[in-house]
Amino acid sequence: MVERSYIFAPEEHPLFPGAPYSPRLSFGNRCVYALSAMVLAMASGLGNALITTNLFSMAGNMGLYVAEANLLLAVFVAFNATANLLLVKARIQFGIPACMHAILGTLILGEVIALCFPSLGTTILARAISGVASGGLTTLGLYSVFQVFPLRLRPAAVIVGFSLPQLAIPLARMVPLESVASDHWAGVHWIELALALAAWALTTLLPLPPTDRSKAFQPLDALTIVLAMAGMLLGCSALAFGRFYWWTDAPWLGWMVAGSLLLLGLVLWIEDRRAQPLLQIRWFGTADILLIAGIALVVRIALTEQTYAAVGLLALGGLTNDQMHGLFAVVLVAMIGGIALAAWLAQPDRLLPMMLVSALVIALGAWLDTHSTSDTRATQLYLSQSLLGIGTVLFLGPALLFGIAHVRGRGPTYLVSFVVLFSTTQNLGGLAGAALLGSVQTIRARVHAGILSDALPTGSPLAAQRIAASDAQIAPVLPDPAAAAAQAGARLGSALQAQANILAFNDTFWVVTLLALALAAFLALFILVQEARRLRAAPPAGATP
Repeated sequence: MVERSYIFAPEEHPLFPGAPYSPRLSFGNRCVYALSAMVLAMASGLGNALITTNLFSMAGNMGLYVAEANLLLAVFVAFNATANLLLVKARIQFGIPACMHAILGTLILGEVIALCFPSLGTTILARAISGVASGGLTTLGLYSVFQVFPLRLRPAAVIVGFSLPQLAIPLARMVPLESVASDHWAGVHWIELALALAAWALTTLLPLPPTDRSKAFQPLDALTIVLAMAGMLLGCSALAFGRFYWWTDAPWLGWMVAGSLLLLGLVLWIEDRRAQPLLQIRWFGTADILLIAGIALVVRIALTEQTYAAVGLLALGGLTNDQMHGLFAVVLVAMIGGIALAAWLAQPDRLLPMMLVSALVIALGAWLDTHSTSDTRATQLYLSQSLLGIGTVLFLGPALLFGIAHVRGRGPTYLVSFVVLFSTTQNLGGLAGAALLGSVQTIRARVHAGILSDALPTGSPLAAQRIAASDAQIAPVLPDPAAAAAQAGARLGSALQAQANILAFNDTFWVVTLLALALAAFLALFILVQEARRLRAAPPAGATP
């Protein structure tokens, strides 16, 4: 623990208001902060990752349709995306300890309520609280990593601290289903509760160093936060429900989108006219910020290939989550290696090239999956999914550093704006990616089913041969010839539909491949333009300075 008599050197002062000082620490204290960072990272995302990876099973256990269960994801994302509107200024005004205790205390209370009174309503409440808490715990984990690394390695600390929560998805895939699915999914709440208590214990044992405090909140901030949360909740719910109820078949989806746009537009209008805004709206429209937001959104959409498409393909082949443990153990190791590589390479002049390489790595991984067949199993996806895992961590940290470089020196309000913008792209990108790839897969499955049906008419010799073979298998257990023939025909239809779905998943892999390649081409062009400008601005060789 840092003694109050400690005199902080100028370089040990925080980079931004609300961030802790960075004093010289013993090796033992650095180890405790490293453990705290890992626990905080898991507390911020493992619970939601468990729900995301087991949503189909959870829906059945809770008596819900899968579409209805997606509300749990929408609530978490909506509250998480807007949490930093509140939390960044709260840390500046009230300090890190007060915010930490408020976050962890509220999270513990929410999980206890969900455990004592299990229902859909209390689960939704727990997801909303967890979404807000996740935004704060991610930042606290990042601040803990700052204490582990020396000041000269601060870029590496940013990459490690921001990448650690990404390990929650492969870890969640490795948790046995029976350990979280019993008793109205109490296992998820127990895990979140245990992590919150562990985080409280570690951060109490060795608190973060102090921070500078100042008045930050304005009365109108509350209106902005409430409107933003309501708008995000409507928008996220529409994205979560759209591919299940189908975009053009449910008019209420359009009303949700319209309501979301209206509320978020009102937020922008209010903030643009405030003397001391919470969000720097005009700054959002600058070329650099639009570039960062666009790239971050596209990459997050592309990365849903791993969480939606690849897993969906394996589930179509009959694999359950418990049968994918080996695959995601490999992905976990690949991501840890990717974090180490990104931290080692991180330098200001390498950030854009690292983002370019990550886009190419993602494109390669997705392209490898375009060759999937009905015989594809988890072992065939080890390489492709490892590449996607590496691409994830190779992009996110450098993108955050690139954005922070454009915020430093502008003041705390710009920091709030950037953090909210970046977290929004990552949260919305995940939902939008699943909605996009799910919609593409649905549309292309129908197209492929039609093509296969036309290529294999019922009266064709091949179809008759397939039906006869199935009929021979069914006849011993179903003596009625008419019923056996009908069952054999249904088998042929099921096999045709399964093949159509596999081809449709390959199409989604192609979408991700082309999206990542387009992003890589854009980044390459941007780097070339930046280099050309630098060379034009440099003094000619031999000129007297």
